[in-house]
Amino acid sequence: MNTILVVEDNEMMRENTTEILELSLYHVLSAENCCRGIELAEKDHPDLIICDVTMKEIDGGCSFEKLNNTAKANKIPVIVLTTGKEKFEITSPVSSTHDGALNKPYHGEELLKMVAVFLPSLL
Repeated sequence: MNTILVVEDNEMMRENTTEILELSLYHVLSAENCCRGIELAEKDHPDLIICDVTMKEIDGGCSFEKLNNTAKANKIPVIVLTTGKEKFEITSPVSSTHDGALNKPYHGEELLKMVAVFLPSLL
């Protein structure tokens, strides 16, 4: 079973994303901030990380950049969740800072299609 780490500070969005993935038979770890996400990524080595890039709480030197560097060091693909207003421009699903991007709000099918690019579905 593939493991996906969801890093999202919005509890409802995190829970909805987790539920969609679990119903598609993925094992899901969740974190409410980048610091916790880094801990889980280093400890559990997920197969994929899905991370919001505009989280409010950034503490202890933790940031999306640090989480992304941890993922790249461990060869874990990263899908970013974005409102489309972030500093980097998304012109294709692949760029130098992340492996894929999904604009919020998104539908479950969109999420699963993006995940399927990196992980096979078990359904």
